Amino acid sequence: MKIGILQTGHAPDELRPTIGDINNLFERLLDGQGFTFETFAVVDGDFPDGPDTCDGWLITGSKHGAYDDLPWIAPLESLIHDVYRIGRPLVGICFGHQIIAQALGGKVEQFKGGWAVGRQTYDWQGEQIFLNAWHRDQVVQRPADATPVASNAFCENAALVYGDRIFTVQAHPEFDSTFIDGLIKARAGTVPPALIETAKDNLTKDVDNTHLATQIGAFFKGVKS
Repeated sequence: MKIGILQTGHAPDELRPTIGDINNLFERLLDGQGFTFETFAVVDGDFPDGPDTCDGWLITGSKHGAYDDLPWIAPLESLIHDVYRIGRPLVGICFGHQIIAQALGGKVEQFKGGWAVGRQTYDWQGEQIFLNAWHRDQVVQRPADATPVASNAFCENAALVYGDRIFTVQAHPEFDSTFIDGLIKARAGTVPPALIETAKDNLTKDVDNTHLATQIGAFFKGVKS
């Protein structure tokens, strides 16, 4: 099964030589589940020929906002509509979660409550899940056909499903402690110091990336959970 990675951002320059770019994080996350991958750097204007180019699609995170006036945002929203129309499975992570919600009638904005950085706890349909996050924007109004499956006190719409067609997550199952540590060093200046210190303290604690990787893989393969 071929998964098209719609890359909407790049890893910080300081991290790429050792960790790779954003698409590489997802290739490693989903490794061993029988997928092949093709990356389209939509952030740089590289788009697939159409929604049927791949068997499934994944939209990555980004430093940009879904509401930003950028030349690739509208074409990406159009592609989201096309993928949804033909029924190919679509996964969105962080920015991907947000741009899909925006494209399908939801609302995304800078959250008045501030940032979520590092290891977070989510109520995932009654199960406690730990994932790394790095965001200030949130889906503050979900589309009519989106159902929440995860939340916490800070982020009401932490994960959404749209029937059996779309699965989106605000947090970053592709971010391990090494990547979070790198982000702390590269981008800490925009985040309140107290949140950075808490994120540092949590670097050695476990997260449920493997659990989410299994869920994403099952979603692409059409296995109901």
